[in-house]
Amino acid sequence: MFRKLRIKFVAIVMTSVAIVLAIVFTGICITEYQHSTASVDKAMTSAIDRAAEAEERMRDPFGFERMHSEMMENLFGSESDTDNDDDSEETSENDSSDASIKQNDNHSGRGFNGPRIGGHEDDQRTMVPVAVYTLSTTNSFIIAQGFTTASIDNDVLQQAAERLCVLEDGQGTFSDLALHYLKRTVDDTTFVAFADTSTTDSWKSLAITLGIAGLGTLAVFFIIALLLSKWALRPVREAWDAQRQFVADASHDLKTPLTVILANASILLKHPEHSIASESQWIESTQIEAKHMQGLINEMLELAQVEAGEQVNVVRDTLDFSDLVDGETLLFDSVALERGCHFDCDIASGLTVEGNEQQLHKMVSTLVENAFKYVDEAGTINVTLRQSGKFARLDVCNTGSTISTEDLPHIFDRFYRTDKARTSGAGGFGLGLAIAREIARSHGGDITCASSPDAGTTFSVTLPVS
Repeated sequence: MFRKLRIKFVAIVMTSVAIVLAIVFTGICITEYQHSTASVDKAMTSAIDRAAEAEERMRDPFGFERMHSEMMENLFGSESDTDNDDDSEETSENDSSDASIKQNDNHSGRGFNGPRIGGHEDDQRTMVPVAVYTLSTTNSFIIAQGFTTASIDNDVLQQAAERLCVLEDGQGTFSDLALHYLKRTVDDTTFVAFADTSTTDSWKSLAITLGIAGLGTLAVFFIIALLLSKWALRPVREAWDAQRQFVADASHDLKTPLTVILANASILLKHPEHSIASESQWIESTQIEAKHMQGLINEMLELAQVEAGEQVNVVRDTLDFSDLVDGETLLFDSVALERGCHFDCDIASGLTVEGNEQQLHKMVSTLVENAFKYVDEAGTINVTLRQSGKFARLDVCNTGSTISTEDLPHIFDRFYRTDKARTSGAGGFGLGLAIAREIARSHGGDITCASSPDAGTTFSVTLPVS
């Protein structure tokens, strides 16, 4: 069963991680694709804008001369710039700054220096290789000199021209030609810009990288899930083992009285003519075993109620815990006298706690009764109540045979008995200490146990003081 639970746990963890990684990585790839597509669109749009602007300036009667002048200035510098270079040693620092700005202005002529770099301006063009052409009336391409930063083979360009001549203005992709295109008509001139599809395929290499990283992440999470599954299911396994042990122990304790009752009933049925008086021993034996079963069942129900938290609905008041412990120990004075043991009580007065009186009486009586059950002949039992910080501490100590180190961690387990190590021969169901601990914990405290040959066995209860 636990193997199946581990498999389910690991499967759930791995499926969850895989889904999250798939969503995140898909989002990253989509974002990368959109970004690269936007960059290509921006580059093609910018190239056509600059080519269209140059075309418009060419139509101006003086546009060609201005363009020629700007090109010369961009390539060789203006005469004023040359003069400034010759007289650079005599020029002041402010004049040099003005010349530098003017030179930058000259070099900013659109359409002749390629894409602009540096400065991180808002209108900075993306560095994507673009080929810009004008489409003639004969459906042939004429390259736009000065605006093209890429080249296309003639056969590829011819196939693109045959397709574009029948298409409306817009943008798209020729997958078989590995080209993105943008077609736009400006003042009877049709411009076409091309970019390679590889500029938008960066997401593919990113997807491969993320896929490899995802597989590595899944492998790591698989190892972690295996380790966590064992750790996470440990309390479940312990609870399951405790439940199986509980059922086995309860069945064992119920089996003996049921066997006796059935045997007594069988004897009575063999002699139906006998009177009740003549068969009284079998009837009394049946009654004793029935009470034994009743006591066991009542303690099992009480433990189940405490563990299930039903004590939350029990009325709780502010109780004088000192008076409660003092009153409970008085009931055992006669037992101490009968057993011939020494019984000492040191109870601090005025310690109050919030709790249920009936349950706290049950807890104290269980511990004191347990001490008397296992004290040695003419031994000593000490009950001490004092305040320790914000807690009331009750110690119940008895001399006698100690609890072995193997038994000590299990003495609060249900149906666990240490009779084999403590030779008193006293009976019991093995539920008293389990019930006492649950009562203490339900009141915000706890019970611990220590046992040694020198100090004897001590049960210590801590409850928060109200």
